[in-house]
Amino acid sequence: MKTVLVTGAAGFTGRFMTAALEQKNYHVIGLVHSTKGPGQGLPCDLTDAVAVAEAMREIKPDYVVHLAALSFVGHRDSEAFYRVNLFGTLHLLEALAALPVPPRKVLVASSANVYGTPAVEVIDESVCPAPVNHYANSKLAMEHMVRTWFDRLPILITRPFNYTGPGQAPVFLVPKIVEHFRRRSPTIELGNLDVSRDFSDVRDVVAAYAALLETDAVSETVNICRGEATPLRGIIDIMNRLAGYEIEVKVNPAFVRSKEISRLQGDNTRLKRLVGTVPSIPIQETLQWMLDAS
Repeated sequence: MKTVLVTGAAGFTGRFMTAALEQKNYHVIGLVHSTKGPGQGLPCDLTDAVAVAEAMREIKPDYVVHLAALSFVGHRDSEAFYRVNLFGTLHLLEALAALPVPPRKVLVASSANVYGTPAVEVIDESVCPAPVNHYANSKLAMEHMVRTWFDRLPILITRPFNYTGPGQAPVFLVPKIVEHFRRRSPTIELGNLDVSRDFSDVRDVVAAYAALLETDAVSETVNICRGEATPLRGIIDIMNRLAGYEIEVKVNPAFVRSKEISRLQGDNTRLKRLVGTVPSIPIQETLQWMLDAS
């Protein structure tokens, strides 16, 4: 049984990633920032290089899925994005490269936010990144740093577009919307309504990650996306139908970001070439799953 290290295992994606890998009979060890009880993962602060090195010597992973990151774009501590997303990843790669036997594959999750607002309808991996916020900047800086390790470790970089599912924090857009409908709130305050995103179901995303681990692909960057963009207003319309009532949407200027990315739609051709499948669960099914979750 091969050992897979999943960083950020206690997070939204990490929990689904762990379950998906265990279903494929991998031995999964989760790395978490802190733990409140046994069985929740190995506590380790990625910003502590010594602690990371000690953890890697203990785990000796065959594969690594690096999900740990500070991911909420509106986080107030700008420096924290770089401490966690850039230097935390550097500490991990240094520790992995120092092992007597390196992992067979290191999958590093970046973000489609690195593309910024390119003047193209569909974004493939050749589009030049132009990030517009600290989260995206930290992820692109991480990518550049990671590529300097391509000759030392078998690394694959993924750029997931937006995805969602039960358990995602309500600071993110779709969980916030679903929670309002679950409470049958008469109104909801949102920011810019004229945005579209390439939404995937978290189950599709972790399935793509698991499939990529089993390919021979290394030293590549891969979009993880459905390949179609859904307008925010469309999400509201679907939720109106699923919940059986129409919510009143109010635009709160405090929620409108000055550098909002208006449209993000990915090209998944490379992902399909590598693993044969792409995210396909309909957004309506995902929203219903979230609405039904307790």
